[in-house]
Amino acid sequence: MEKTLVLVKPDGVKRGLIGDIIRRFENRTLKVLALKIIKPTREMAERHYAVHRGKPFFEGVVDYISADPIVAMVLSGDNAIAVVRGMVGALQPVDAHPGTIRGDYTLSVSENLVHASDSPESSAREIDVWFKPEEILHQG
Repeated sequence: MEKTLVLVKPDGVKRGLIGDIIRRFENRTLKVLALKIIKPTREMAERHYAVHRGKPFFEGVVDYISADPIVAMVLSGDNAIAVVRGMVGALQPVDAHPGTIRGDYTLSVSENLVHASDSPESSAREIDVWFKPEEILHQG
């Protein structure tokens, strides 16, 4: 079983889409191992986006994700990273197909509702930013 991190970003929280987003993952039989609502500190946001430090959009994404509460969750399942990324949809609104979270709920690159880890390495690093080991259920 593979683990992955998903964040419901401030726009998803403000729009009341938390339950709909979680339901989609659970309907695919992904298991929620950890879940919390949190207002990120700037330091947490910078750690999360550390791979993008120095890029033109870095400050903007850090400011955005640390401005308001988010929902952080760890999901598990067979091929969880690829499955979740497929469900989330493309970053560019014109490329996000209907049926994906972004394809169904957003038209904006800057307010794109969710973040999903893109690799096992990113998943491990990102989970460590948002959760202590004891906050994550052991897979059964």
